[in-house]
Amino acid sequence: MNTTEIQKALANVKLLFNEPLSHFTYTKTGGPADVLAFPKSNDEVKKIIQYCNQQKINWLCLGNASNLIVRDGGIEGFVIMLEKMDTVTFNGSHLTAGAGAKLIDVTKLALKKELSGLEFACGIPGSIGGAAYMNAGAYGGELVDAFESCDVILEDGSFKTLVKEEMDFRYRHSILQEIKAIVLSVTFKLEKGNYDEMKAKMDELTDLREAKQPLEYPSCGSVFKRPIGYFTGKLIQDAKLQGLKWGGAQISEKHAGFIVNIDQATATDYIELIAHIQQVILKQFDVTLETEVRIIGREK
Repeated sequence: MNTTEIQKALANVKLLFNEPLSHFTYTKTGGPADVLAFPKSNDEVKKIIQYCNQQKINWLCLGNASNLIVRDGGIEGFVIMLEKMDTVTFNGSHLTAGAGAKLIDVTKLALKKELSGLEFACGIPGSIGGAAYMNAGAYGGELVDAFESCDVILEDGSFKTLVKEEMDFRYRHSILQEIKAIVLSVTFKLEKGNYDEMKAKMDELTDLREAKQPLEYPSCGSVFKRPIGYFTGKLIQDAKLQGLKWGGAQISEKHAGFIVNIDQATATDYIELIAHIQQVILKQFDVTLETEVRIIGREK
């Protein structure tokens, strides 16, 4: 890969080469990206995609890498991160946020405007684009509840607006997992709310999160989807796995549904521990645990 040629073709885009993704992932694990790109606009995203397509270089978008494990071999080609595309605007009861905006920050802005509908997300450490990708949810709420539309760029570099009915929202799922596209912005339809009531709800959820989740360690959030009829954390506890260490990773002693990085864990530590949990739970309870966290990248 000719770095000089890439820099010339994408002169206005911030680029890092062979950059460890452990610097960006919430688990603090993951190998290097061949090229890490930080576009500032829709046009720059399009320029990156068109260049990659012309040069037959792989590309993908990471959101802010919160609910994600990147393998220790890193990622081939371009990794696009949209953290610079974080503008939030309001139009009446509509809120439009750039894909790189942090979901937590957006809920705080909605609170200031007394627009209700996103309180459930006040503690979800993801980006707006990532939240749309996986229909993020917590404490009985999901992104679909407030979602109206999103602007995306497709694999061929064309722009499209997807409305709720086209998104195939389900539990931790959207159509974006089936097509190769990048979310550029999301528009929410909110309702007029009462500041004090909204603030009280968000404070309550924040207290719950801080009391139950191991926020003092790096983690990828909730590792597994909730199996129908069960609670994942309870299954792991009943299997006497809570607290198990695997390399530098550990099943959290605070919340068994989380795996935390307690001692310079590698992505391989995470992946092997996840597989072990799945095997034990299947053997003991005949329950298949599906990962909520995305696992991507190449083997080392």
